[in-house]
Amino acid sequence: MNIYMICAVRNAAEIRVSELREYAEQFRVLGHNVHFPPDDAPQDDPTGEAICATHLAAMRGADEVHVFWDVKSSGSHFDLGMAYALGVRIVPVSCEQPDGPEKSYWKVMCALDSRK
Repeated sequence: MNIYMICAVRNAAEIRVSELREYAEQFRVLGHNVHFPPDDAPQDDPTGEAICATHLAAMRGADEVHVFWDVKSSGSHFDLGMAYALGVRIVPVSCEQPDGPEKSYWKVMCALDSRK
């Protein structure tokens, strides 16, 4: 299976990135391909276009998108929109901030996942 991970990159704490890297490795050990943005996209890209193109190519080949939702991550919003538009199965894994009672992308992801 091909898995794409949505997670914060730019403002993520190194300890969180390490935890997420371990999550990816657990699936790789099982024989899955995992696109992990901090490692698998050109983070030295000065505009972000190469990052977006890399993510789009990986997402087009994904069977599932595993989401570690950080509402403060603008890249995660962009990636979630791509996943939704491409119709890739979205698997909500964790929400990094408390989710309030109002409508939210986290609620959308959970609702989509409950339909599968």
